[in-house]
Amino acid sequence: MKVLIVDDERQITRALRASLQSHGFEVSTAANGLEALDIFSEVAPDILITDLSMPVMDGVELTKAVRKFSDVPIIVLSVRDSDAHKVLALDSGADDYVTKPFSVTELLARVRAQLRRRRGAAGEAAAEPTSICAGDFLVDIDAHRVTVRGAELHLSPKEFDLLLLLARNAGRVLTHRVLLRGVWGPGGEDQPDYLRVLVAQLRKRIDLPGAESYIESEPWVGYRFRPEVVSTAS
Repeated sequence: MKVLIVDDERQITRALRASLQSHGFEVSTAANGLEALDIFSEVAPDILITDLSMPVMDGVELTKAVRKFSDVPIIVLSVRDSDAHKVLALDSGADDYVTKPFSVTELLARVRAQLRRRRGAAGEAAAEPTSICAGDFLVDIDAHRVTVRGAELHLSPKEFDLLLLLARNAGRVLTHRVLLRGVWGPGGEDQPDYLRVLVAQLRKRIDLPGAESYIESEPWVGYRFRPEVVSTAS
């Protein structure tokens, strides 16, 4: 697997190169987004890891540029931990956001997760699936039927659309804007209350009493779907 690391701090690129290479990755590096675009076309990386603040072209501009021609997983690294910066990066097309300082172990886990998700998405696209199996959930797309923990669940059309969007992106943070646009279309982006109410309704239908919710809130950012029950109250 090929990784492209984009960061203007040489110490970070050297450390990440060494760690990723020791785990079998082929690593290329760039010092800014413009340089990264040139290298991207040459090496065709399987995943892109980019800093947010860089000269010439920053991480957000790079993400937007890459998204015009590729769906390669993008992980953004940044010392900025504000919700506004996370939302900006994710809405620009990034798949994950890691705040500096971070552990290499955590970053490697996120890299593996994004690569697994992409392989799964590629397999689904090739087979043109009519259903999605994710953890405790089986979503029959054509029939608009959902089975959770082996029992059929009756959802409203909007509840189904929301669950389908979450299931297609299981484990990934989806911003409020992405979810609103995906369920209600472009006209729904300015109606955050719609999403809050719909998520609450869906949680009531799918969650088990005393168990953590399948739909995890990322405050001020969005939601992450975890298709397995993580834990139950004692």
